[in-house]
Amino acid sequence: MTTTVAFIGLGVMGYPMAGYLSNAGYRVRVYNRTASRADKWLEAYRGEAFATPAEAARGAEFVFACVGNDDDLRQVTTGPDGAFLGMDQDSVFVDHTTASANVARELAAAAAAQGIGFLDAPVSGGQAGAENGALTIMVGGDESVYQRVKPLLVCYARAVNLLGPVGSGQLCKMVNQICIAGVVQGLSEGLHFARAAGLDAAQVVEVISKGAAQSWQMENRYKTMLAGEYEHGFAVDWMRKDLGIVLDEAKRNGALLPVTALVDQFYSEVQALGGSRWDTSSLFARLTNIRDFS
Repeated sequence: MTTTVAFIGLGVMGYPMAGYLSNAGYRVRVYNRTASRADKWLEAYRGEAFATPAEAARGAEFVFACVGNDDDLRQVTTGPDGAFLGMDQDSVFVDHTTASANVARELAAAAAAQGIGFLDAPVSGGQAGAENGALTIMVGGDESVYQRVKPLLVCYARAVNLLGPVGSGQLCKMVNQICIAGVVQGLSEGLHFARAAGLDAAQVVEVISKGAAQSWQMENRYKTMLAGEYEHGFAVDWMRKDLGIVLDEAKRNGALLPVTALVDQFYSEVQALGGSRWDTSSLFARLTNIRDFS
C-alpha cells in the first residue's frame, strides 16, 4: 500500500519538498496557512489539501513541517487544530523548520507522551537546494525513528545525517549559520577592498577561488554581489531570525561568538537600507553605503 504522508507549510522550501514526496509516489496531504498556496501546489502535484494541520495529519504515517519560527511550529503541532491532535501512535513528526533546540525538545516530549516519534531536521541549501532536491538535512532524534524516515528524506536531499538526540539537528544548523555569516562578511570585505584598491574584483576572484580562499559563497555569489543583485535566496530577515536563535543559545552554553554578533548588527543595518528581503550576500551593499552608519 502507498504510504500516506502530510506536509505542513508550503513556503519557498516546503512547496518543492512536498512536491518531491508526491513525485516519489507517496500519498501526500498538505496544509498551508494561506489556502491559495495549497491550491497552487495541487495544480502542480498529486495530493490533497486540508483546512487544518490536524486534518492533514490524520491517517499519515509521517508528518513533515517547514514553517517560520518557534511560535509557528507550536501552533501547527500542539495548538488548536494542531497536527498532534490528528496523529496516530507510532507515526512520526519531522520538523524541517529552523527553530530553537529548546522547542525541539519541548515538542519531542509532547510527542512522546502521545506515542509519536519526533525528529528535528533543519535543512541547508536554500530555495535552489529545495527545488533541485539537493538539500543537506541535519537530524536530531532516535536512531530507529531516523532509519524509518530516511528513505523519505533522501527524496529531496543530497546529504542526510543524524547528529545525536533531539535538538542536535537545530544545534548543527546554528553552526551552519555561524559559518555562513562569517564567510559572507569576509567575502564582502574582500570584494570591497579589491575595488578600493583599483583591482578588477572579478579577476581577483577568478584567481583566489582556485586556492584556500575558495568557498560556496565565493563561487556562487560574487558575480551578483558585484552587480548589486540581491534577489538570490535566503532573506536577511530570515538570517536575523536564525542568528537571534544562535546568540540566545550561546548565552545558555557559554560559547563566545563576537564575529556572529557583529555580523548580526551589520544585517540590522542592511535592513535599515531597505534590504529586509535581500539575500544574505547583501552585506556587500552595506559597505558601499557605510557612511549611513558612521
